[in-house]
Amino acid sequence: MSTLEPVFKSLKSAQAVLALQDRVAKDRGLKNAAAAIEAAQESILAANALDEERARAAGMKEALVDRLALDPKKMRDITDGIAQVARLEDPVGRIKGGWRTPNGLLIEQVAVPMGTVSIIYESRPNVTADAFSLAYKAGCSILLRGSSAALESNRALVRAIKKGLADGGVPDAVELADSGSRDDVDEILAARGWIDAALPRGGKELIRRVVDNAKIPVIETGEGNCHIYVEPSADMGRALEIIANAKLQRPGVCNAVETLLVHRDAAPALLPPLAQRFAGKAELRCDKDSLAAIGPLPEGLAVKDAAEEDWETEFLDYILAVKTVASVDEAIHHINTYGTKHSEAILTNDLRAAEEFCRRVDAACVYTNASTRFTDGGVFGFGAELGISTQKFHARGPMGLEALTTIKYRVTGSGQIRE
Repeated sequence: MSTLEPVFKSLKSAQAVLALQDRVAKDRGLKNAAAAIEAAQESILAANALDEERARAAGMKEALVDRLALDPKKMRDITDGIAQVARLEDPVGRIKGGWRTPNGLLIEQVAVPMGTVSIIYESRPNVTADAFSLAYKAGCSILLRGSSAALESNRALVRAIKKGLADGGVPDAVELADSGSRDDVDEILAARGWIDAALPRGGKELIRRVVDNAKIPVIETGEGNCHIYVEPSADMGRALEIIANAKLQRPGVCNAVETLLVHRDAAPALLPPLAQRFAGKAELRCDKDSLAAIGPLPEGLAVKDAAEEDWETEFLDYILAVKTVASVDEAIHHINTYGTKHSEAILTNDLRAAEEFCRRVDAACVYTNASTRFTDGGVFGFGAELGISTQKFHARGPMGLEALTTIKYRVTGSGQIRE
């Protein structure tokens, strides 16, 4: 018997119970879980401090330690996110479409829980609470498999969640694969008949491993090699603030910008002040034309010549690749060649250019005159998110409750038989 098979069986049984709970019962469970997390905040933060200490000792870069770290504000964000999910409409049982056939059959598409799901993710312990809350509200049981870097944090969070659910909820609907062994992932990906879908959330290596080895359905999320393209018509002061926000606020997240594309007619106005703004804060990797447009380098600015691999890299760090382009066509071609179909932005006051960019860029989220940092389930009103889907079926973009439902055809007749 596999080491996780008893967990698979327990989750399957719990899901059958959870699927029959109404919204009131599920929302009560979520509120109790949030209250238990709040009550356990001290122990959760102490566990997180151990994870941080180990991560730094192992040489994890600070931008990634930031994704791992919890503090009282992030703890409030976690509990607020669960509360927001509780306030959302219950997707289960919603009639998504319906029609009557010529012989009088009433056919309805009804939303039902996907079943038992597993999320395989890196570092960020807030994902533990987000994924649990969305799955629970959608009537799904969930197996959480976080990274070893966040193991103590995840254990503490799941203990609190299960304690909260013990009072009238379904505590066995959430489990953590916490052995720390990579064998857990292999078992999950081979769990046909037990796990209905796997969701990888993390870097390229993790996602590729899951997609390449899964024997169960996968809802694929993607890395975030995101771009901002600046047109000559853009407000350069506003553009500078958007770019700084998209790169410097939290560089270790998937919706941070990694490559700046600048129209050659905008480069002289944008790049010198951008270089001043980024001096001492981030490294620029520039092509020849962009470096020339900067002119004299400001003190403290780290600059390197851009290499081909820089255009296809999700840095997750204080690094920004910069390229000068001749047209919106060239910018779109570059994005569709090197992008990961995550989040892309154009900064412009030219309506035609904005429409062309939004129509032709192949990405889950396309922005006009805004930071890519807004690609987030909470910002989109989903309360939380499972990840950003960059695939093209079932779910795309930030994944909320709807991503954890499927449909059942409910057919009502009055004695019809097929001739």
